[in-house]
Amino acid sequence: MLSSDTQFPVAAVRARFPALAHNANHLYFDNAAGAQLPDLALTAVHEHLLTHNVQRGARYGLSRSVDAAIAAARQSVALLVNAYDPAEISFGMNATSFIRLVSLGIGQTLGARNEIIVTDLDHDANVSTWLALEPMGAKCVFWKMRDDGKLHVEDLVPLLSERTRLLACAAASHALGTLVDVKAAGKLAHDAGAEIFVDCVHYTPHALVDVQDWDCDYLVCSGYKTFSPHMGFLWGRLDLLRALPTFREDFIPNEPPHKIEVGTFVYENVAGMDGAVRYLEQLGQDLAGGAQLSRRDAIVGAMDAIQRYEMILSQALLDVLHRHGATVYGIADTAQGRVPTISFNFAAMAPAELAQKLADQDIGVRDGHMFAPRLMARLGLTMASGAARISLVHYNTLEEVARLDRALSEILQGA
Repeated sequence: MLSSDTQFPVAAVRARFPALAHNANHLYFDNAAGAQLPDLALTAVHEHLLTHNVQRGARYGLSRSVDAAIAAARQSVALLVNAYDPAEISFGMNATSFIRLVSLGIGQTLGARNEIIVTDLDHDANVSTWLALEPMGAKCVFWKMRDDGKLHVEDLVPLLSERTRLLACAAASHALGTLVDVKAAGKLAHDAGAEIFVDCVHYTPHALVDVQDWDCDYLVCSGYKTFSPHMGFLWGRLDLLRALPTFREDFIPNEPPHKIEVGTFVYENVAGMDGAVRYLEQLGQDLAGGAQLSRRDAIVGAMDAIQRYEMILSQALLDVLHRHGATVYGIADTAQGRVPTISFNFAAMAPAELAQKLADQDIGVRDGHMFAPRLMARLGLTMASGAARISLVHYNTLEEVARLDRALSEILQGA
């Protein structure tokens, strides 16, 4: 493994992402909205469309090769999250659609346990989806973020009772970058007889996912933020997925993943997700210094190295923003407890104006409400204005952060 964080092979990593060379002058600082694809993901999409772009489920060879490709991708994603069984992985459009699918099933089985705990830190997809169950008898209770931008597990304790059915929370905030202790939260939920649903969309590109260690019940991810094409996946405990009411046509087996994957999804994008996982494996294997690792151990090695390197990026970005007098929302003083996703504002310039001025210098950042109305209200920001957000991943560099520093100096001096 790496002897120090400074030895992360970022130049070699960047060479694996063709878009970085194709748009060589652009700074990809909006990765929370969707990351770039490594070579193996691009190749997998190309190979699928070229060699077996047919419907699965038939007897002829090309169709059977699609079945095999999907099975391989299911195995890869199962390894990525450390699933108990590949059948626990379902593919589809995106995380939001899977949150809705699970919520509708749970809404049909509430009974006396009708309370669902949500947070004011989360993306609205993991809040409003559960609030929409209130006409079905659900009652939503808020686990509220403190002023430090964190969800404190001790604040969860008084919210849990014999009426709690589910806790829905993110593993990492898509807006503030805050990490959430889902393992501790899940234990509290289970002790109360409830389940935990984890939105892992923003966490998965940055750190190791382990559903067995976390002991969670459901988890969703949008693969396109984890270096794949646009797609999403759901993980759930097999027994819970078997019991979950879902819509399916009569000829579809009432068994996961079939009962979840109703209709045709985008096979080539699932192949790309398989390629993204294999890229992470290759990275972990390269970092192992010649030792031969299992597929899962290689993923563990890659994600551990990525997380350490990204802490360096986080601290550098925080330092730049503070040097220019930014108001940083959430964890503002340390790279600990966060990923390199930072929302901020400058008193002298509206976030939309700042984002446009950075765009004029080919620096891609996002501005606005970040699809989190309750979080904006909690921060004292309007939906119309919101904040600026920079989100980095492991192919970003300290040199790019330095370029941002120079751009901010020029922009703010003219404000």
